[in-house]
Amino acid sequence: MPPPLLTLQDIHLTFGGTPLLTGANLTVHEKDRLCLVGRNGSGKSTLMKIAAGLVEADKGEIISRPDVTVRYLEQDPDFTKIETVRAYAEEGLAPGDDTHNITLLLEQIGLTGDETPSQLSGGEARRAALVRALAPQPDILLLDEPTNHLDLPTIEWLEKALGRSSSALVLISHDRRFLENMTRKTIWLDRGQTRDLNDGFAGFENWRDTVLEQEELEQHKLDRKIVREEHWITYGVTARRKRNVRRLKELDALRQTRKEATRLPGKAKLEAFDSGQSGKLVIEATGLSKAYDNKKLIENFSLRLNRGDRVGITGPNGSGKTTLLNLLLGQAQPDQGSVRIGTNLDILTLDQKRATLKPDTRLVDAVTGGRGDSISVGGQMRNAMSYLKDFLFLPEQARSPIRALSGGEKGRLALAIAFASPSNLLVLDEPTNDLDLETLDLVQEMLSAYQGTVMLVSHDRDFLDRTVTSTLTPEGGGVWREYPGGYSDMKNQQAPLTLKEKRSFSPPPSREVKAQPKTAIAKLSYKEKYALDTLPGEIDTLQQLIRDCQRDIANPDLFSQSPEKFNKIAARLSKAERDLSDKEELWLELELKRESLEG
Repeated sequence: MPPPLLTLQDIHLTFGGTPLLTGANLTVHEKDRLCLVGRNGSGKSTLMKIAAGLVEADKGEIISRPDVTVRYLEQDPDFTKIETVRAYAEEGLAPGDDTHNITLLLEQIGLTGDETPSQLSGGEARRAALVRALAPQPDILLLDEPTNHLDLPTIEWLEKALGRSSSALVLISHDRRFLENMTRKTIWLDRGQTRDLNDGFAGFENWRDTVLEQEELEQHKLDRKIVREEHWITYGVTARRKRNVRRLKELDALRQTRKEATRLPGKAKLEAFDSGQSGKLVIEATGLSKAYDNKKLIENFSLRLNRGDRVGITGPNGSGKTTLLNLLLGQAQPDQGSVRIGTNLDILTLDQKRATLKPDTRLVDAVTGGRGDSISVGGQMRNAMSYLKDFLFLPEQARSPIRALSGGEKGRLALAIAFASPSNLLVLDEPTNDLDLETLDLVQEMLSAYQGTVMLVSHDRDFLDRTVTSTLTPEGGGVWREYPGGYSDMKNQQAPLTLKEKRSFSPPPSREVKAQPKTAIAKLSYKEKYALDTLPGEIDTLQQLIRDCQRDIANPDLFSQSPEKFNKIAARLSKAERDLSDKEELWLELELKRESLEG
């Protein structure tokens, strides 16, 4: 086995007198697919910056193979003094790197390169940063929250681009589905140290829970042993003095071990307070249409939202998700149609940009509105410091400015401010941004216990699957459709695209196909010609199989009558969808190659 590309050994780092890393390790081999996971504030981004050479450790060893290239995608890219997106991307190239990669990636990701960085949306800024990181095709790609602010089509494009990449990957992300799809090894950073799992993220959470349960059991055994030794010292029969001294030393050692044990950080306490039942009808929209600059965002849309419904809204950036929300809440006027708002509604809105968080405002003032040290939480007065502690903020942070917080801490603060107010309609716009996995679990539990109605915009596939009862998505030309269930249910119900539709919506061909000179490809092989002839029939067969499975699985009585048959059909459907995707992708590659040969 060749030596690692990069090794970090026994890394120590202290910030402001508090140890952050106390012996962390990271080893990256060729073509590794690693995820680095841990709580907000555990030091994941800092460890990644040390690997990128941007932060110097207090102690430890960093070993790198000669000429290894590393590119780092930070959470908040710095566009200072940059005139265009292309100029920003080119700054990431080394001498001799091919600028054609930038042109190709910009085209695939929907940017021209002429955009002014200061005018970019959050999603556009993230896409520009991805182009800068991917274009040099480095040996190691360090990606810190790469899916933040990206819409689902771009996340799916990124998964395919990284899947084709020969770079070793180290990923930090809160997106469970993304991590499950992309990783083969997990590094858990916990209380300053790392543990390795030789499995992708899909196996991480069960393994983590087992480790913590074992740790808790060992701690309990240690506590009981200390109790026994203390009892012996106090009431035991006096033995030889030398033996007594030894037992005392052993007891002191046990006490020191317990003192030095690093306890797990607590869990945030999330609760959304219900202000009382709304009317049965929450929102009724009839025939809504809205266009901007002659672009139809919403066309003849109708929806009835009843008390207790949980509706997810997803779709590409710019497709009109925020516009649709504003129309449904009566905050914008439609070009056509009407909206009827139900009675007794108390609406609580959490906006993805967290516009209420002013950088120079102290945390305590943010939660109290600057009115002393008390806050009304669910109609009861509470001390602001105590309330902030529920969201895992330390007492010394309470009077610090918001700009000193990490992205995850800002997310928790926004939740703290929002959930203090009683409501019966929650409107959440990208609530998962920057939150760690443990906090995401708590948000999901809170939504499950919430008695009111929920509308949420999200690009997090796993989060949608766990929280919503129906999903709204655009289908082109301003048409929106509601599907029962979460994101995966929606994808299963959507009709597979025909080959013609697949070609019209697919991104530009990859560099490998587009950049090949004609002279490099003499002709299609016999095997390729045969595949071009037979693949359309195989694709039609798979599409029919998918339709049959979807029809069978839609039978509401199937599962209760025969769970085994239901599971077999579901497995057959899942395999058929994977096979269909593979065969369509192969057909597209061969068709593009054929067209290239024919000029």
